[in-house]
Amino acid sequence: MGSFCLLRSRCLPRQVGLPLVMHRQYSLDISAQLLRTQGYVNGQWINAPSTFPVLDPATGEEIAKVADCGPAEAKLAVDAAYKAFYSWKQHTAKERSVLLRKWYDLLTLNKEDLAKLITFECGKPMKESLGEIAYAAGFLEWFSEEARRVYGDVVPSAAKDRKILLLKQPVGVASIITPWNFPSAMITRKVGAALAAGCTVVVKPAEDTPLSALALAELASQAGIPAGVFNVVPCSREKTPSVGTVLCTDPLVGKVSFTGSTATGKILLKHAADTIKRVSMELGGHAPFIVFDSADVDKAVAGAMNSKFRNSGQTCVCSNRFLVQSRIHDHFIEKLGKAMDAELRLGHGSDPNTTQGPLINVHASEKVEHQVMDAVSRGAKVLRGGKRLDGSFHQPTLLADVTTDMLCTREETFGPLLPVIRFSTEEEALAIANASHVGLAGYFFSQDVSQIWRVAENLEVGMVGVNEGLFSTPEASFGGVKQSGLGREGSKYGIEEYLDVKYMCFGGLTP
Repeated sequence: MGSFCLLRSRCLPRQVGLPLVMHRQYSLDISAQLLRTQGYVNGQWINAPSTFPVLDPATGEEIAKVADCGPAEAKLAVDAAYKAFYSWKQHTAKERSVLLRKWYDLLTLNKEDLAKLITFECGKPMKESLGEIAYAAGFLEWFSEEARRVYGDVVPSAAKDRKILLLKQPVGVASIITPWNFPSAMITRKVGAALAAGCTVVVKPAEDTPLSALALAELASQAGIPAGVFNVVPCSREKTPSVGTVLCTDPLVGKVSFTGSTATGKILLKHAADTIKRVSMELGGHAPFIVFDSADVDKAVAGAMNSKFRNSGQTCVCSNRFLVQSRIHDHFIEKLGKAMDAELRLGHGSDPNTTQGPLINVHASEKVEHQVMDAVSRGAKVLRGGKRLDGSFHQPTLLADVTTDMLCTREETFGPLLPVIRFSTEEEALAIANASHVGLAGYFFSQDVSQIWRVAENLEVGMVGVNEGLFSTPEASFGGVKQSGLGREGSKYGIEEYLDVKYMCFGGLTP
């Protein structure tokens, strides 16, 4: 089997407070079969009239040119998925289960190459990229098992001459629109459920990270997923609105699933409303991380490091506002600063010493810089980091004396900024935590059992981590409340998003 190798060198920041390390060379060396640059429609690799570049966010250099699909290609994909739906839904649950399991096996077999793709197009350190592939494969494994557990109901009838049955059937073609920060896992979390239910899909990956989606398509083909069941239409930022319009308005599409910003989610909801489509939305977060006086401080610091700095702070469930009770405030900040010094290393994700890669682009780094400047102008103190570096890099930053009027406490950061707010009472902490129009995730650390129950029930979020900074797993539901979205992914509830319930009344029976 052939391989693809790309070499590059550039100045990269390596560590907070240290000089730049110069002229390092980084190589993307993967199987040529997995570096796909065309669209994937109806089991075929297709070209588009133009291409767009995919860049390594650590260096700004081009990795590949990818087919820039437009509305025409999107429509071809929808039509192919619609045609394939009528045969795919006739596959038995076991047949769909077996194919999903084969796809899972191939992801696991090719985990190193798939992780390299994530690192080079998304910027994650290789350790995190390998973790994402395991997470992504886990959804295929989970839904391969759930495919055989789609149960209907037999309901006792009030009439003796009839039977009442509730059947579950797939909704049809699902448009899957995914973000760049988990370019493999966000696809499998949606597509695994959809295919298990008997739906077919059209995937529009983020313009920053299409290579992972196309590699998944290659492995789906190798696994024997039939033509038209899984389609991928990559496109540039410029063509995203027109492609998104097709995927959300075409009458042949029965379902739209989107992960991304709340603002974009609202636009897609409006598009989907005209044809009354089923919709799932996993939108923005603004997660609070509360440390109460009773907490184990060492565990809280470890939880904060995991929750804040994974993927350089670029996850929808990253903690955004850190609330620490007065008695342990100073102790917590001291230990947290030391942990940042000891554990965080900036650099290219392919360097084994790197724990913090770049942000996805320069704009993302500028946003963090703006929030830091705003906080400092309002009285916050920079205890660690605080500076924007070369290209898309930003130093992991710890702020103290933060107040709720600062920008970093009012909008999602999506970067390595950790602002700490001091609070006095449980009621005060809950009031601050819930003062947001979104509610995806929340975290808190406490050893008071009564307090744990009170706070867990009163936090206005869809997911709560109690004495834990990492909680995502295929077995558990994922989703938010308020303006953080609609529906749930993962768990036994994830497949329900792709099923309709049909009532069947079987009458005229002889008692």
